[in-house]
Order: sequence, then C-alpha cells, then structure tokens
Amino acid sequence: MAVASLKEPGCLAMVEDWLDEVGAAVILNTTGFAQSSPEAPHLRPFRRNIPVIQAICAQDNQPGWEASEQGLGPRDLAMHIALPELDGRIISRPISFKDLAWRSERSQSDVVCYRAAPERMDFVAELARRWVELARVPNADKRVALILANYPTRDGRIGNGVGLDTPAAALNILRALQAEGYPLPPGLPDSGTALIHDLLGGVTNDLDSLDLRPCHQSLDLDAYEALFKRLPEANRQAVLERWGTPHNDPMFRDGRLMIAGLRLGLTFVGIQPARGYQVDASAVYHDPDLVPPHGYLAFYFWLRHTYGAHAVIHVGKHGNLEWLPGKGVGLSENCWPDALLGPLPNIYPFIVNDPGEGAQAKRRTQAVIIDHLMPPLTRAETYGPLRDLELLADEYYEAQLLDPRRALELQKDILKLVRETRIDQELELQSDADAAVWLPRLDTYLCDLKESQIRDGLHIFGESPQGRLRIDTLLALLRIPRGDGRGPQSSVLRVLAKAFELGFDPLDCALAEPWTGAALCCCSRPTGSCGAPPAIPANAWSCTPPA
Repeated sequence: MAVASLKEPGCLAMVEDWLDEVGAAVILNTTGFAQSSPEAPHLRPFRRNIPVIQAICAQDNQPGWEASEQGLGPRDLAMHIALPELDGRIISRPISFKDLAWRSERSQSDVVCYRAAPERMDFVAELARRWVELARVPNADKRVALILANYPTRDGRIGNGVGLDTPAAALNILRALQAEGYPLPPGLPDSGTALIHDLLGGVTNDLDSLDLRPCHQSLDLDAYEALFKRLPEANRQAVLERWGTPHNDPMFRDGRLMIAGLRLGLTFVGIQPARGYQVDASAVYHDPDLVPPHGYLAFYFWLRHTYGAHAVIHVGKHGNLEWLPGKGVGLSENCWPDALLGPLPNIYPFIVNDPGEGAQAKRRTQAVIIDHLMPPLTRAETYGPLRDLELLADEYYEAQLLDPRRALELQKDILKLVRETRIDQELELQSDADAAVWLPRLDTYLCDLKESQIRDGLHIFGESPQGRLRIDTLLALLRIPRGDGRGPQSSVLRVLAKAFELGFDPLDCALAEPWTGAALCCCSRPTGSCGAPPAIPANAWSCTPPA
C-alpha cells in the first residue's frame, strides 16, 4: 500500500481497515519518522496487534554504506531508526539505497531512484516470515531458547543481568511459557538458585572445570564446518587468523563442539558463550574488533540449525551478541550479529533506565525490548558511626535550648567521632573551626546521605515490589517532577508541601537549615489541632518535615 502519510487520519483509517480485511499477520513499513511522539506515545502504531517491521529505504548510496563502519548516516538514523523506535517498530535492515537513474539533459540534473538490495531484502522477508510462523505454530510445538549472559566468564556470574535477579526472572518466564502450553516438563526447578545449580551440572564457560563436566548438547564438527563455510569469506578468514581451527577451541571435545545449557522439554536455557579465551574478559566484552571464537559460532549455529529455535529470549542487560564487530546501524551480511543470529525473532527483557544500550540490541539484533523495572529504591538512611553522629547532633540541638553546658560536651563528642571516622577530611574541616560553621555543614552532609536514593535488592521480572519496597520505590519515582512538571507530572513532595502550607520547596532547600515555620504535630497541622505533641518544634534544626 502506498500512502501519503500515516499521520493523516484518513490514510491511517484506510490502512487499518485493509489490514483487518485481509487478516494481516505482519506489517513491513518503509515510511520514515514516527506516528507517535515522546509526549504522546501510542500503545502500538496500528490497531491490529501484529509485529511492525521497519524496512529501511536508505537515503545513502550503497557503496558509501558498504564502506562505512557506522553504516547508515545521520538522516537515516533519525528518519528510519530513532523515530520509528518511538512506535515500537522492529528495526531491520536497509533494503534499498539511493542511486543515479539517469542524467536528464533537458533539466541538466541527475534523476535519483531507489536501487534494491536483494540480499538484504531476503533477510527482512525471512524475518517477517519467522514472526508470522511464531504466531501460527501451536505453542506446544514452539522451540524457545532463553539465553543468560555470563560476564565475566565465571560460574558465579552466570545470569548477571544489571539490576535483575536473572535466574528468578528466567524461571518466571519458564513458568509463564508453561502456563501457555509451551513444551516444558511439569517439574521445573523450585527457584532461580536451583536453575543455576542445574546449569552447573553441565559444561559452562569456566575453563578450569570444563573437562570435568558432562555436555548435554553439542554440534558435530562436520555440521559445524558446513555452516562455517556459509559465512562470508572475510568472516571465515578473520576467525581462522585469530583463533585457528575448531580443534583448538576449548569447547571442542571428541569431534564435537560443546553447547553450554540445559534442555527442559523442548525449551532450552543456555549460557551465552565467551567472546574469547585467554583474554581480559572485561576489556574485550565491548571490543569492536575482536571476532568471536569457534565455540561462540557453534552456540548460535546450534540454536538456529540443530535445535531449530523459533525465537530467542536474551534475559537481562546485557549480553555480548549486540557488541560483536560490524556496522553500528543498518547491518550487512558481513556484520557478526547478522551472521550469527540471522533473521531470528529476538525478545529482550532489559532494564528501563538504560535506553542507550537497549537501543544497541534493537538496532543490531532486531530485538524487541521488554522494559523491566529497575531494582526497588529506598532512602540510604544512616547507620553505624553515621547514625551515631546523627543522634548526637539531634541531642546537641535540643541541649542548646535546655542545657548549654551539656551542649558543649556533646559538641566535643561529635568532633571526636567526626575525626575518628575521617569525615573531617571529607568535609575539609579545619581543626580550629568554629562549631557554628562546621556543625551545619556536618548536618547538611548527613541529610544528603540519608536522603540519597539507593537500590534495595534486585528486580524480579514479572513481579512488582511489595510492602515497604513498593512504597519507597513509588516515592522515589514521584519525588521529582516528570515531563512538563504539571498536574499529575508534578513532584509529590512539592504537592504535599503546598497542601500543608509549609512555605518552602522540599526539592530546593538546604536540608541542614533550621525549620523556621510553625510547630507541627504528627498530622502536619499546627500544634494543638489534634492534641498530639509536636513532630517538628518551632526553630528545630531540619527543613524536612516527617514523611
């Protein structure tokens, strides 16, 4: 269908009616830009709940794209990738490029047209076919592979998604698949820890114990070499030059290349292979030049061609597939993510507060990102010597009004503890500094630490924080303004301060300054309104009312 613009209501309505009429199972969209905007995002770009794949008609010419390490230029990145991502479209590959059609002598100008890129068109068509197949194959026959990151490549780091309890998340995904009739046995592991123990019953990326463990699945060397020969010549040569023959790979055993993972019925839980061996894992994880070894290739070859995965789920930020060598956007067949994963549906639960690295997976591995919450948030509070300092400071300010001599003794105790904990060095306090100067600075320091937002545990995919963690997380999310900062987007703390007529901005105040407002009781009304004792006495040393 050719349309003027999907932003025109008439065009969009006609397109949606036709999609319903033919029972469309997938949409290949070549229009640029986005239907929605960050201020008014759509739940999905079309009424019909089907995948929308962005097929890129590039503004660049093909020779320039082939020679570019970045791939597509700034115009295409904006029009065909960044903006369509706002609609939740699946980013695929460039299917055509601008080229000279002919030279018009009458107008003395070049006539430009789009030239098809047949190999890239085949990739996008196969990707579309696989998404349709994923919807049509009965759940009981679907083969889905869950892949757990392993960085660094120690057994204790299997399933190390950032901010995510990845083993528990994987188990929740398995349970959800089981409930929908996917091919899983009735007896799943009891916990995420049990799942990891089951994975440790076979080979992993740990070279020290590799030869001592059994292997549950592997790829025959002849089958591997046949698949290896399908790679572009430049890719094959790069692997052989860096890693030698498959026989030299640590994952090679008895004529086969071992695959780390566990099969639960027809569902597979795998450990993503290492990017290299006998190298600094932290240094090469994002290395744009290091080609993957044979064991890495064998893992994804086995997933696609032997196991026959209908889809893969990379669980948690982040794996290393999207960081393999190749173009940044608009990948070619020579780019390693493209060569290994191929046109396979890729679902990726990813932490919501890192869209930059999530975009890497979307643009280089056609990933469908499912955002998950960050870990539960709470106030840092104070503990140990810091808590002792806070109690002494509170006692000091109370004694200033009632017992000045005791206040002087408490001042000495505070200064002694400040020096013992070396906080005086952090605050750059002079040994002869006046208490009227350094005590407010100390109080500000303690207030800032106490009010800091910190993680409290890990998020579990499919579960919402409960109890205190739920309340603390909601407060952390609502304490600062969002969007335009108006109405429901405003800060809940500012709303409360305004409602109780406190007369100050809780987000823009010096926390250690004395409270100069009226004394407040525990219900935040003026003292005496309900008969309760003051929660904040007049002239107390704190501008932060009780939560």
